[in-house]
Amino acid sequence: MQSMPSFHPSLTRTCIAAVFFVNGFVFASWVPHIPAVMDRHTLTTGQLGAVLLAMAVGAMLALPFAGSVVARFGSRATTAFCALGFCLTLPLPVLAPTAWLAAAALFVFGVLNATLDVAMNAQGAELEHRVQRPIMSSFHGCFSLGGLAGAGSAAALLEWGMRPHVHVLTTAALSALVVVAASRALLPSPPVQGDLKPKFVFPSRALLGLGMLTFAALLIEGAMADWSAVFLRRERGLDAGGAALGYAAFSLTMAAARFAGDAIAHRVGPLKLVRVSALLAFIGLVLALFVPQSGVSIAGFGLVGFGMANLIPLLFSAAARARPGEPGAGIAAVATTGYLGFIAGPPLIGVIADWTGLTAALGLLVALCIGIFAASRAVMPPAKA
Repeated sequence: MQSMPSFHPSLTRTCIAAVFFVNGFVFASWVPHIPAVMDRHTLTTGQLGAVLLAMAVGAMLALPFAGSVVARFGSRATTAFCALGFCLTLPLPVLAPTAWLAAAALFVFGVLNATLDVAMNAQGAELEHRVQRPIMSSFHGCFSLGGLAGAGSAAALLEWGMRPHVHVLTTAALSALVVVAASRALLPSPPVQGDLKPKFVFPSRALLGLGMLTFAALLIEGAMADWSAVFLRRERGLDAGGAALGYAAFSLTMAAARFAGDAIAHRVGPLKLVRVSALLAFIGLVLALFVPQSGVSIAGFGLVGFGMANLIPLLFSAAARARPGEPGAGIAAVATTGYLGFIAGPPLIGVIADWTGLTAALGLLVALCIGIFAASRAVMPPAKA
């Protein structure tokens, strides 16, 4: 791809935001088809879990190498290639004639999604560095907005009678067109010179603290997705529709807070924002778990969304600053540790809940909020020698 002749910050920001939106939109467009895939291949819940695990495996295998890939090919080329591939892969698990092929498609989906996550965040971090003000939260807000739009449009179109294969093919085509248009104005990022064959990247000592914070933050996010509805159903006695309100409140407040996060971070700084975020999540979890009224629990989950909204954007920005020559490598190292929490944390809570009860198991999240507050100084730039 050719470099841009001049730098237009507003245009570049819009195009990076479009990629984040498409990422959330395409991923959320896949989720409503999961029951149809289960029915089509007559899968048990356990077999479906194994098929869906393929995406997580692909992501976890790709993440440690993603930083080197971004450094080798540049974040612009990697973002454009992975975003386009991610869009075009969407129909494959829905159209796959066997469960094995559906799992293989989801494995590729996971590889592309994880690598895109690192590359587009590297683009966002580079633009943030150029304009010298916080903008990363707004990009993550666009991802959340894309997720809401993708899930909502998929549910509406399928309810109105659109056939699943028509939906995924149309979504893939339209999303791919947006990516092609947006990629022309992404930041040019020439590959780093030297021996940069894709290699496994472990977090350095400087990044380990950020990785632990990301692990805790994404574990809390994953737990909200997997356990908030179960908690409201079992512990508060709500029906399925009422139980879904907990995660809906969490998602809506997270999306809203991310669009305000950049202005807040610019005003108060990353350290104070991380501490306030941890405190809000702590209060929300205490209300949700230990006040027995269902309305208070739903509001508490919404407050957790406010608290968690800006942690990942702040942590990814800090990781990029920790490796100024290779921002993708810094983000990949932190994301590798963090996404382990997202994937492994919710099942761990289930195991603990078998021994202690669900409320006590989710109390682990309260302790994680305290840990995030205590270790918040990790987001500050490293001291210069």
